[in-house]
Amino acid sequence: MEAHYCLAIAHDGNSNILPIAFALVEGENADSWSFFLSNLRSHVTPQEGILVISDRHNGIKAALEAPENGWLPPRAFRAFCIRHVAANFSLSFKGKDTRRILVNAAYAKTEAEFYYWFDIMRTENPAMCDWANRMEYDKWTQHQDSGRRFGHMTTNISECVNSVLKGTRNLTFTSLVKSTYGRLAELFMVRGQTAEAQLGTGHEYCQALVKAIDRNIRDSRCFTITLYDRRQSEYTVAETTPTGNFSLGSYRVSFKDQTCDCDHFQALHYPCSHAIACCAHSHLNWASYVHEVYRISEVFNVYKQGFVPPIPEGLWPPYAGPTVIPDPNMRRAREECPKATRFRGSMDQSVENHPKRCGLCH
Repeated sequence: MEAHYCLAIAHDGNSNILPIAFALVEGENADSWSFFLSNLRSHVTPQEGILVISDRHNGIKAALEAPENGWLPPRAFRAFCIRHVAANFSLSFKGKDTRRILVNAAYAKTEAEFYYWFDIMRTENPAMCDWANRMEYDKWTQHQDSGRRFGHMTTNISECVNSVLKGTRNLTFTSLVKSTYGRLAELFMVRGQTAEAQLGTGHEYCQALVKAIDRNIRDSRCFTITLYDRRQSEYTVAETTPTGNFSLGSYRVSFKDQTCDCDHFQALHYPCSHAIACCAHSHLNWASYVHEVYRISEVFNVYKQGFVPPIPEGLWPPYAGPTVIPDPNMRRAREECPKATRFRGSMDQSVENHPKRCGLCH
């Protein structure tokens, strides 16, 4: 019998991939996704305001829109993977740059930048805009996501976990579960030890954040700062060329609302280069305006959960439940390639001169 995986993957504050839930199901259908997502909400992710990024699979859509599963706003929100959106877009509109224009519009952090790319798309073909307008903007654009994405636009991290599990897919169910459990225990132990060691050094924030802040500090040298309201910490930042001869724009920064006109501050939840320049101007500590998820202590809390060693097979208690008999009609043929059941889009096409090959028989 062939089984399918349902996966839920996240990023920790240090930009590491974090597997949070697995399920073995019969196939990718509405019942399987409803089973997985309802249990995910009940037992793993009960947080309010959580965001789910996925493709537009009808089974996922039905499960997330079912009121009993707990994934409806304002308790939870949904967004689309822009990689899958662009792949579907390419099926309807051919062209060298059409897909790139749509992706650039989706990644735009400001409304002005979004409409710049959207107007280009309208010039190319008005039907492209009609296609894009059938989706709510808050589900596929970054400038209207209210900062819920934290900069994450795709579900590519799930493919990384798929590649890790590739060597165990043909094992029996018990061996598959045991292998996944063991790998997760090792991952949590290593990540937990790393975070604990960083806590001992006195560093407060993750390395990924420190690198981003250092980059923003380097970019904040060609700014002219004007303070408008000392109590509310309202500034304007005039950006110029390194020689100071040409103006590159002006931005409003508000530390009260933690916003900047460049939208990087509210989208990524740490100070942008304009906010860093304002901190330097007024001798403020930029760390006060960083979201708590980037703290090493928060990352350590993610991995502090321990795993219980599995009971050896020889010590298993007697089983008195029902006997499960596999359906012989669903058994995979041993000497043939397994039949693919997923719907393939343009992003699944093989690279030219590199055809897809079966991992079993090649």
